[in-house]
Amino acid sequence: MTDGISDTRFSLFMTQLLETNMTLGDYVDFYKVTRNVDSISMKLNQLNYLIGQQDMSHAVRELWRENPKAFSVLGILIAVRRRDRKKALTADGSLRLLSDWFDTPDDIIEFLDKTGLTEMLQNRHVKNLVDYVFGVEVGLDTHARKNRSGDSMEDIVAEIFDNNGIDYRREVNSSEFPEISDNLGEDVKRFDFVIERPGMKYLIEVNFYSSSGSKLNETARSYSDIAPKINSVPGYEFVWITDGIGWHSARNKLGEAYRIIPSLYNLTDIKDFIERLKE
Repeated sequence: MTDGISDTRFSLFMTQLLETNMTLGDYVDFYKVTRNVDSISMKLNQLNYLIGQQDMSHAVRELWRENPKAFSVLGILIAVRRRDRKKALTADGSLRLLSDWFDTPDDIIEFLDKTGLTEMLQNRHVKNLVDYVFGVEVGLDTHARKNRSGDSMEDIVAEIFDNNGIDYRREVNSSEFPEISDNLGEDVKRFDFVIERPGMKYLIEVNFYSSSGSKLNETARSYSDIAPKINSVPGYEFVWITDGIGWHSARNKLGEAYRIIPSLYNLTDIKDFIERLKE
C-alpha cells in the first residue's frame, strides 16, 4: 500500500471477510434432487424386486427377462450418475466403464457382488430404492455447493440492492457501452450488474472465494487491469464487490487491487457504496 490510511483501510477490509456466503437455502437444491429421482423412479421401483432376494443370481435373471432396462440405473446405487462415465479397474488390470457391467445378467451379478450391493440388498439394509436414491442425490448435490456460492453472492448483492430501492440490471454485456469499447479491446465483457445514475454508469463484478486457489490471483490481476480502463472514460466507474476468507491466501495481490480500484467493497462495507448511490 502507498500510505498509512490505505493500509489501515485494507487491513480492516481483510478482517471483515466472511467464512461463507451460503444461506440455508443454498445447501441442497431439493427441486433438482426430486427431478433427478423422478426421472428414474420407475426403474428403481422395478429394482426393488431385488431387495431381500437370497438367490440374487436367480432374481437378477428373472428381472432381466422382465425388463433389462431397469438395470441401466444401477450406477446411482453407488453414487454414480449415468452421464458421469466413470470407470473401474478389472481383475485383468484393464479399465472398464461402469455402464458396461449393466449389459448382461452375468455382468450385473458381478457388479452387485463386487460393489457390496448384493449383501446390502439381501440383508434389507434399505427398504426402498427410491428413498435410498433420494438420499444419494442429496449427498451428490452437496458437491454443487461450490458452484452455488458464486450464484449465491450475486443473489445476496441483488437482495441488498432490492432492500435499498436500487434499480439495476444483471448480466449486461460491455457491447452496450460503445464509449468503453476501445479501452476494453475486442473482447466482450459481461458485467454481473449495471447501475445507472444521472451522469454515471456503475459496471459491477461480484464474487466470493471461501478457499484458496490460483483463480483469486487471476481475478485480482484481471480487475486491476480493467478498472483503470473503464474509470478513464467519463461517466463510467468499475465496482468490484468481493468477499470470502479465501482472499487471505492472496492477500498481496488483493492489496494491489485495493490500491488500484477505488470502488472495491466486501459484504460488510458495501453499505458505503449504497450510501453513495443514494446521494
